[in-house]
Amino acid sequence: MATSFPYNTGNSKIATHRSQLKIATYKNTNSRLQLIVPAMRWISKPLNLPKARLLAASLRDSTLRVPPASLDVLADLLVGRGIVDPENALKFLSPSIADLHDPLQMSGMKVALDRLEAALERKEKILIYGDYDVDGTTAIVILKTAIELCGGAADFHVPHRIREGYGMRDEVIERAAADGVRLIISVDTGIRDFAAAQTARRTGIDLIVTDHHLPGVDGVPQAMVVVNPNQNGCNYPCKHLCGAGVAFKLAQGLMQRRLDFKDQSRLVMSFMKVVAIATIADAVPLLGENRVFAKLGLQGLRRPVNVGLRALLEVAKLGDGRTLSSTEVAFRIAPRLNAAGRMDVARDVVDLFNEKDTGRARAMAERLDKLNAERQEEERRIMDSIEQRLEAEPALRDAYCIVLDGEGWHRGVIGITASRVVERHSRPTLIISREGDEAHGSGRSIHSFHLLQAIESCPELFLRYGGHAHAVGFALPSANVEKLRHHLDGYARSRLTLADFEPQLEFDRELPLREVTPELRRSLLLLEPFGMGNDEPVFTARGVRLMAPPQTVKDKHVRLRVAHASSAAATSGGDYTPRCHPDSSALSKEHAVATVEAPSWRDNLTFKAMGWRLRETCDQQQLLAGDRLDIAFSVEMNDHPDFGGLELCLQDVFRSR
Repeated sequence: MATSFPYNTGNSKIATHRSQLKIATYKNTNSRLQLIVPAMRWISKPLNLPKARLLAASLRDSTLRVPPASLDVLADLLVGRGIVDPENALKFLSPSIADLHDPLQMSGMKVALDRLEAALERKEKILIYGDYDVDGTTAIVILKTAIELCGGAADFHVPHRIREGYGMRDEVIERAAADGVRLIISVDTGIRDFAAAQTARRTGIDLIVTDHHLPGVDGVPQAMVVVNPNQNGCNYPCKHLCGAGVAFKLAQGLMQRRLDFKDQSRLVMSFMKVVAIATIADAVPLLGENRVFAKLGLQGLRRPVNVGLRALLEVAKLGDGRTLSSTEVAFRIAPRLNAAGRMDVARDVVDLFNEKDTGRARAMAERLDKLNAERQEEERRIMDSIEQRLEAEPALRDAYCIVLDGEGWHRGVIGITASRVVERHSRPTLIISREGDEAHGSGRSIHSFHLLQAIESCPELFLRYGGHAHAVGFALPSANVEKLRHHLDGYARSRLTLADFEPQLEFDRELPLREVTPELRRSLLLLEPFGMGNDEPVFTARGVRLMAPPQTVKDKHVRLRVAHASSAAATSGGDYTPRCHPDSSALSKEHAVATVEAPSWRDNLTFKAMGWRLRETCDQQQLLAGDRLDIAFSVEMNDHPDFGGLELCLQDVFRSR
């Protein structure tokens, strides 16, 4: 059963974001005596200890060689993720190419492969119709490359975000038919394009729809065949593939039919790098087959062969030969690829991956980097306008579903700004750009609110829409914006309560600082890559001692030094930060003294703790050296050659009562 820390005492109301700590001051000779109510409610994830201990016993004899001291922690984390079977645990911790599913398990795949093979045999003109985000452009790269490797050729079309918008357009299909195209394959789009399917049929084109978005209430379009794990009747084991993941399964099936086995294995591993980028960027759960894509793909990104990909990593300052993290892909690679479709022409991404000349590839990657900088500036401009409006109009800020519109806001960044508003205000949010009589919007949601169902509750207001539970895109007449705002607020009020807006921090388990070791850190690395469905583990430690006043870092951040509550360092002022493997050979003389004076020398270690965007939280609590703290943290390794070592990454901090 989940446990909630009852930090909010009495009738105090929990604030709606981290930076807002409710402080009630009481008269006392000690001016620091305050009741501080945290903005974040801490909730422990459910844990089945008997199953965790059984799993730990099974893993103890496995080939993974997990250090015994961290085995119980690792087993707790696996069981908390729903992994209790030893075989499944080993697959999760050490996925391989053998864990990929047979593409033919996906409904429609055989028909799609038969038609694609026939097109290759007859040398028909093939058009791949994609989308303008990372998922869509990389899906084009994957399928186009596979077709070429199998002896065919394919042209592609990426819609312009502003001029064409999302989805397949009749005029593009008609032009393709006039040009002699007889097969169109959609990637990351098409599942709601009923008119486009009819146009393809009318013009004599066979349409294969490959997509991952949820079908609408009217089912799927009347294409030649639809390949989507989320369509009714499809029993494919992994339902959460991104669009590039579905395109890869089609490419995998094609290569299995037309290439030698030894070539298949090598090429599949090569494709993993691109599929991993799309999978992480599209924020689909990193579980099942998606975990295989991400884990193997990130490993492969250490040594990219593709000239364009190598140039992109160099521009993002990631071309140093080490295994990348999912965070680096999400925040340093994906934004640069997305910038093409957001700010200019998305086909630049496909061209980058197809480029063979190193110099031209570098120039193209630098252009994407420049577009990303422009995107960041535009995002800041819109966010400033949004925050000013929310400040001036409390009714908008207090709506259960926030709907904000602005004239001429750049369509390429409204989805990102919607995410920012959700992060700051913890409410489902739609951001709309009005352009004359027509408006275009993008929405993001909180965990407890299905945004696509909300949109589907008022279809008459829209020209078109699509998406899933936590993200939607749409177009509507500008005259309908106010009607949409009113309807969605009422719809949300009938399904949400104020408690749904309270930020929550879920932690995996308590972890005394004495158990934070390099061995534990290495064991936690087995759980990577982290992302949707597999969050980085968060631990709590209660009553730790603050060893020095908080240090402000670049205005918003804070650095603390903390120690176990019973640490001899807490009274002696010693510095026992673990710089390397904390065994006896690495201990200084001070450590040796501590071993005699304390029950465990590990109790005398102090840790640097970095709190990103936590300066205001610490300032409002007026933390001083010697305070006892409850902290929520993840375990990191600082690789700096001079002051590196184990480091705690603080998620939240609260002075103990």
